[in-house]
Amino acid sequence: MSFSEPGADHLIDRRILRRKVSFWRIGTFLALIVAVVVAGWRYSASGNPGGFAHHIARISVTGLITGDRETVKLFDDVAKSSSATALIVSIESPGGTTTGAERIYDAIRRVAERKPVVAVVRGMAASGGYIAALGADRIFAQGNSLVGSIGVLFQFPNVSRLLDTIGVKLEEVKSSPLKAAPNGYEPTSPEARAALAALVSDSFDWFKTLVRSRRHMEDVELDRVADGRVFTGRQGLGLKLIDALGDEREAIAWLESEKKLGHDLPVRDWRPARSMDGLGLFSLAAEFTDVAGLKNISELMRKLDAQSQARVLDGLVAVWQGGVVN
Repeated sequence: MSFSEPGADHLIDRRILRRKVSFWRIGTFLALIVAVVVAGWRYSASGNPGGFAHHIARISVTGLITGDRETVKLFDDVAKSSSATALIVSIESPGGTTTGAERIYDAIRRVAERKPVVAVVRGMAASGGYIAALGADRIFAQGNSLVGSIGVLFQFPNVSRLLDTIGVKLEEVKSSPLKAAPNGYEPTSPEARAALAALVSDSFDWFKTLVRSRRHMEDVELDRVADGRVFTGRQGLGLKLIDALGDEREAIAWLESEKKLGHDLPVRDWRPARSMDGLGLFSLAAEFTDVAGLKNISELMRKLDAQSQARVLDGLVAVWQGGVVN
C-alpha cells in the first residue's frame, strides 16, 4: 500500500476552506464584541436616548408598580430632555403600592408640565396602573383592555387558629394596644380593624379625588366606576375612564394633529439605567437577542426577567388580580 502526496487542487481547496473558517471566526468574534458594547451602552448611565435627534419618548410601566427611584428618574430625564418632544407611557400593569403609584403619577405630571404626554393601555391599566394613566393628557386603550379597579386594599394573613392548633402562642410587650397591629398571630381587635379601615378610606378618597379631577367627573359618574371593578376599554370609553379607543398608532396621530408634533418622528424606548453587574440571565439574553434583531425572543426574555424579579408588596396596595382569559 502506498500513499501519494495530495494534489495541487486539493491543497488549494484546503487553503480556501481554512480562509473561510477563519473569516467566520473573526466575524463571529467581532459581532459578539459589538453586541456586548451595545448591551453595555444600553445599561450604562448614559444609555438613555437623550442624545438622539428629535423623537417621541416611550416609557413602559409594566408589572407591579413600586415607584422605584430608577423609573422616577427616567421620567424626570425625559422631562429635561430637549430631544424628546413628547412622551408615550405604555402601560401593562395590574397596579402596585399606593405610594409607588403616587410617585409614578407625580413623575408623569412633571413631564406633562413641559411636553405632551399620552398613555397607551396595552392589556391592562388597573388600580395603580390606572393611577399612572391618569397622569397623561390623554388615555388610549384597546377595546378589550382592562381599565379601572378604583379602590385600595390592605391584606394580611392571620394564622392565630393554626398556632392554637399546634400549641404556639406569641408573647409580646408593646407600648400601646395598636402598636404593630394587626400582626397576624392573634385575632384582629375591633380597634385595630377600625384603624386600618381609616387608612384604607383615606387613600381611597385620594384615589377618587384624583379620578374626579383628572377625568372631569361628577359625583354620580364617579360612583358608577369607583366600586373596585375593572372595565373593558369599550365600557371605559362610555364611562369617561379613557378618551379614545386605539393603540400607539392612534396616540401618535393625536399628538401630530392636536399637539402639532412633526410627522414621522421616531419613537425611542427609554429604559432605566442598570449596571451590567445587576443583569440576570433573562435580561442579558434579552439584550443580545434585541441586538440581533430577534424582537419576539427579546420580549419573551424581558417578561421572564420581570417575573423572576417579582417583589412582595407591603402596606396599602392598589392592585387587581383576575383570572386568565384564553
